[in-house]
Amino acid sequence: MHPALAVIFLTLFSGGGFGLMALVATVNDLQIDGGLNPLQTTVAVLLSLVFVTIGMLSSTAHLANPRNAWRAFTRWRTSWLAREGVFAVLFYPFAAAYLVWIYFTGAPSAPAGLVMASLAGVIGLITIFCQGMIYATLRTIRQWNTPLVPVNFYAMGLASGATVLALVRIALGGKAGFLAGTAMALIVAVAVLKGIYYFWIGKPSGPTIHTATGFNRFSVRLLDQGHTFGTFLTEEFGHRLPRERALGMKVVMYLLAVMIPLAALAIVVTDASSVAAAVAAVSVVAGIGVERWLFFVEAQHVVNLYHGRQRC
Repeated sequence: MHPALAVIFLTLFSGGGFGLMALVATVNDLQIDGGLNPLQTTVAVLLSLVFVTIGMLSSTAHLANPRNAWRAFTRWRTSWLAREGVFAVLFYPFAAAYLVWIYFTGAPSAPAGLVMASLAGVIGLITIFCQGMIYATLRTIRQWNTPLVPVNFYAMGLASGATVLALVRIALGGKAGFLAGTAMALIVAVAVLKGIYYFWIGKPSGPTIHTATGFNRFSVRLLDQGHTFGTFLTEEFGHRLPRERALGMKVVMYLLAVMIPLAALAIVVTDASSVAAAVAAVSVVAGIGVERWLFFVEAQHVVNLYHGRQRC
C-alpha cells in the first residue's frame, strides 16, 4: 500500500506516548529503583502527552475533511477505530490530573496520584490494543490479518517508552540501570516478534487470482484490467516495494531500532551516560518509524488481484 506519513506518525508517536505513561505508572506504583522523583515524573508525563498529541493530530491530517473527525467516535460499539479514539480522549484527563496532583503535592507516589497514573496507563495500553486491532481485523489485507500485529504494537510502544523513560531518568540525575535493562529486554522482544512477523508474511499463503475467481483447477490470467491509466485503487492499494529494497529497509530498521539502541543502552547500564541514553532514544524512534513505513508499504490489498496481480 501507499504509506501515508500521517498514519505512520499516528502509530509511532501515540504508541510510544501510551507506552511511556504505562511505564511511569508501573515504576512509581512498584517503586522500582526508588521510583521517579517529582521532576522526572513531570517531564515523563509531559513527554507522553506530547507524543500522544502528535499522534492524534497526525491522524486528522489523514482525513479528506478534518472537520469530520468527530464522526470517528460515533461507532464505538462496532469499530476499533472509534474505540481507539474514545480511549485516546479518555487518556488525557487522567494524565493531566496526575500532572496537577504532582504540581500541588510534589508526591508522585502518593496513593491518590498513583490511582490517576495507573488509570492513565491502563487506558493507554487499551488504546494501543485498539489501534493494533484496527489493522488485525482487516481480512482483505493478509499481512495485517494476524494477532502478531497488536502484539508488535505493544512491544514497540513499550520499547520506545522505556528507552525515553531511561533517558529522562538519567538526564535528570537518577540511576537508570534497571530502566535501561528493561528497555533492552523490550527491544530484544521487538526484534524477535518482528522476525516472526516478517517470516509469516513472507510465506506465499495469501489469496491468489485462482481463489479470488473460484477457478482453483484451471490457469487464470486477467485479460482486461478495465482501465488504461492509474486509479485511486492502483495508486493507494497497488503500491509495491521491490523485494531487494524491502530487505535493505529491514536491515536499516534492525540497525536503528535494535542494534544501535542495545549498544547505547549497554553503555548506560555500565557508565550512566546521558549521551548514550539520548542516542538510544533517538535511534529507537527512528528505527520504529522505518518499521511503521514498512508495515504499510508491504501490505497488499486483495483488490490487486483484480488489477493484474497473481497473488497477494
